[in-house]
Formats: sequence, C-alpha cells, structure tokens
Amino acid sequence: MFTTHSLSGDKAEQYAQLARQAQALVAGEHDRIANAANLSALVYHALPRLNWVGFYFFDGHELVVGPFQGLPACIRIPLDKGVCGAAARSGDTQRVPDVNAFDGHVACDSASRSELVVPLFRNDALVGVFDLDSPDLDRFDVTDQRGLEELARIYVRSLG
Repeated sequence: MFTTHSLSGDKAEQYAQLARQAQALVAGEHDRIANAANLSALVYHALPRLNWVGFYFFDGHELVVGPFQGLPACIRIPLDKGVCGAAARSGDTQRVPDVNAFDGHVACDSASRSELVVPLFRNDALVGVFDLDSPDLDRFDVTDQRGLEELARIYVRSLG
C-alpha cells in the first residue's frame, strides 16, 4: 500500500521527497491514465496554493483533458491556444506569473492567476502536458519548475 509522507525541509528538499513518493506510486504500473490520476492527486494534496493539477493528452490534433484534481476543466485545447498549447507546441516548460498577461490564455477557471505547464515527450513524440494552476499571482518559481519537470520525467518513464 502506498503511503504519503508530509514534506519537510526547504523547497528543493520537498520536491526531492515528492519525486521519491511519485516514483514509489508509479513503480510497476505502466497505464498512462492510472499514473496520471495518481500523480495529479499526489501533487494537488502535497503542494500548497494550487487550484488545479492535471494532464492533457495529445490526440494527434489537440490536447484533450485527462486525469486531474480541481474544478471541471476545458475539454479540448488547440495547440495554438493558451499556456498548454504553447508548452506542447514549443516543447518548453511555460512558467507564467500572471495568466491574464499571457496572450491567448485559455481561462478554464477564472480563479487561476498563475500557471506552470510542462510538456510531455516520449521518444520525441508529444504525449501531452502536465498542467498546474494557482489562484496566486507568481506562484511558481524556478525551484517549482525544476521539481515539476522531474515529476513529469517520472511520469513519462512510467509509460514503459
């Protein structure tokens, strides 16, 4: 049985602990839906000041909502729209301190003020994105970005 542990130490140490928990959670499981669901729940409950954590999967044309924690979400996001589309299109993590200042932002939850989106690639093919929203402006810093990029790598490796 998987058991979560409270995070302690500075932010980098907390992300290292969270990564170990994520690795234990996906160990031996290769189903993309099951692992995305569990990782969304793990992160949503472990990190403060988040209002949405989840995955969007690329269906060959656009991003389609997958497992998440938070309020109901936009179902489909074109690659030329929003922070998720920018991450998928560019292949670069998008860390947006104020979503209202991001040209073309897709407002799925009007309470979201900042966002971090990590693109997910496997064998150079787009799988989707790992998306986190916060009701706070400038919620995510470079330490959050590095920690969440590591969680995204753990997820992609779990796909087998």
